[in-house]
Amino acid sequence: MNFDPIIIIWGEPNSIFTEIFLKSLKKYKSRKPIILIGSFELFKDQIKKLRVNFNFNLVNLIKKDLKNISEKKLNFININYRYKKPFEKISPKSNNYLSNCFNLAFKINENHNISGLINGPISKKYFLNKKFLGITEYLGNYYRNKENFTMLIFNKSLSVSPVTTHLPINKISKKISKKEIIIKTTLINNFYKKFFSIKPKIAICGLNPHCENFFNKSEEIRIINPAINFLKKKKIIIDGPFPADTIFLKQNRKKFDVIIGMYHDQVLAPIKAIHSFDAINITLGLPFIRISPDHGPNYNMIGKNKSNPQSLINAIKFLNNKK
Repeated sequence: MNFDPIIIIWGEPNSIFTEIFLKSLKKYKSRKPIILIGSFELFKDQIKKLRVNFNFNLVNLIKKDLKNISEKKLNFININYRYKKPFEKISPKSNNYLSNCFNLAFKINENHNISGLINGPISKKYFLNKKFLGITEYLGNYYRNKENFTMLIFNKSLSVSPVTTHLPINKISKKISKKEIIIKTTLINNFYKKFFSIKPKIAICGLNPHCENFFNKSEEIRIINPAINFLKKKKIIIDGPFPADTIFLKQNRKKFDVIIGMYHDQVLAPIKAIHSFDAINITLGLPFIRISPDHGPNYNMIGKNKSNPQSLINAIKFLNNKK
């Protein structure tokens, strides 16, 4: 068997993951084997609660070398988790469980060739407990890579990336630097060259309204323009800075493959308005490709059979097409 499975971490146990995962498997048949890491008993109980019939193959991969992986059925690695009901309120109770899921996925990656890692939606409030800004930073810390990584919200027609991630607005200007812009833009450029054999056309947003210069000390003049000039010398196709209020107009955004913003909502709000669930969150700079659906646990939607699986489907498709 050509062994390059897709590892999927269930994520927050009290979320819409089970629903969107089952919908994804029904709508898209993965050519590569999928290994799901999570609580096997909880998975069965949630399937019953959701009233879904599903065949799966429990595979214990902790012992040895993954020889008994099924290419036709779902492979499952059990991580113990105590619960009283199939769906409970999101709380810190699941923190150790989530850590165990991630640690096992890291161990598998260290010992085997995998296509990539997908994690289900996770509550940053409880799991990260203010230690990290997001899962991207959590993963970077594990691999002792605290600088050379970035978040890319990917869609074939247009992707976006924020230079700063989950920061309060009043801290953004102090965290933007020429170095950060160069690192993140270079990672994105290399990603497109490696996986799509193209040099992407990249636009960079300014920070201030209309990119205006306030007292000749604006971030555009001091930081963003010097970074753009440096990247142009490295033969990266890049332009800007552009005002964020006009770069996402159709006639402007169609000129670019990627738009890089200075902060989270500057680029994530418009891209979600454009693509809705048709995008995936990719972490660049790790030893493997990590993807998550571009949405949260959405506890209020549990059991209603209305959750959209498209982002998870796109994540599985991406890793199936990855060579």
